[in-house]
Amino acid sequence: MNGGETPDFTGLADLASRALGGSVVFANDEFFAEKENLIRPEPPAFAPGDFGHKGKVYDGWETRRRRNAGHDHAIVRLGCPGVVRGVVVDTAFFRGNYPPEISVEAACAAGYPDPAELAELPWHPLVARAAARGDTANRYAVADPRRWTHVRLSIYPDGGVARLRVHGEVVPDPAFLTGTVDLAAMENGGRVTGCSDAFYSSPASLIMPGVPRVMSDGWENARRRGPGNDWVEFRLAAAGRLRRAEIDTSYFVGNAPGWVELSAAEPGPGAGPGPDPDAQPGPGAGSGPDPDAGPDADAGPDADAGSGDEPGWRVILPRTRVQPDTRHRIVLDGQGEVSLVRLDVFPDGGLARLRICGEVTPDGRAALERRWRETAP
Repeated sequence: MNGGETPDFTGLADLASRALGGSVVFANDEFFAEKENLIRPEPPAFAPGDFGHKGKVYDGWETRRRRNAGHDHAIVRLGCPGVVRGVVVDTAFFRGNYPPEISVEAACAAGYPDPAELAELPWHPLVARAAARGDTANRYAVADPRRWTHVRLSIYPDGGVARLRVHGEVVPDPAFLTGTVDLAAMENGGRVTGCSDAFYSSPASLIMPGVPRVMSDGWENARRRGPGNDWVEFRLAAAGRLRRAEIDTSYFVGNAPGWVELSAAEPGPGAGPGPDPDAQPGPGAGSGPDPDAGPDADAGPDADAGSGDEPGWRVILPRTRVQPDTRHRIVLDGQGEVSLVRLDVFPDGGLARLRICGEVTPDGRAALERRWRETAP
């Protein structure tokens, strides 16, 4: 599947991304450009006049011209084990030096094997040998329900690839979700299920590992000129009892929200994966006046409005004033079993990180263990 309309899988987490902890552990050749460029989270760039001692400098992985039989390959350790739903082999700016064909295989390894040990593992095809185009984000859907820890990109016979994106769903090991953990974290299996606006940057940044480094390393919406407010919804890694939250506005100085609110829910029967991204705000948007709120803070539909398929939301953090460039740590009540969380910002503005910490419930743990078993290769 190359070019054309972007498949839905590109909205899923990039399991290979350096931002999620991915690593390129081996390449048989990287003469012209380093293998580590494959998993850089930012889009590839190109500087026409940038030449080094080995030739043109590319923002990607590039091997030498092969003069014998065989092909080149690189192995990536995924940042988190997961089910792969699609792969993007991006050959941006590689026009006369891209590989005409590629394939992608996967392996599931316990522990932390070195390249020699990885070579001995059984590798399973995710993308059979297929055509690729130059200067193109070549997209390949994957239909395999198993979880993997490593992928191997092969290029035929040689050439350059700017980025490798491995989109899918994190499948966390239940052994690491004990005690109080961040249930919203992507590396633990949390994910974004809906968002009102992501004009400048993705809400998925809110649940990435580590501390933010710059303003773009967060979620920022457009300036709101009408009624209502912006919001993001999340499905937690597992059902849990919530103990504390961290709402981080680091690097958002003149564009932080004025106020925030958190709501939580269990999905009702028939509940879908999330709201319509273009829908107006729901829970919290009409929860009553706040003495610190601005004049438009209560714009929007009633908190209980919606279809019967929507979850029943309850406010776990009433509308609260926040400060720019600040990590706000908040204690939650820990009451009730929760698997969905909604963050409302009033009226708009950017956030760097959201942490939702709690303990997995017995039912949540059973679901995690069942998922772990069912996705075993």
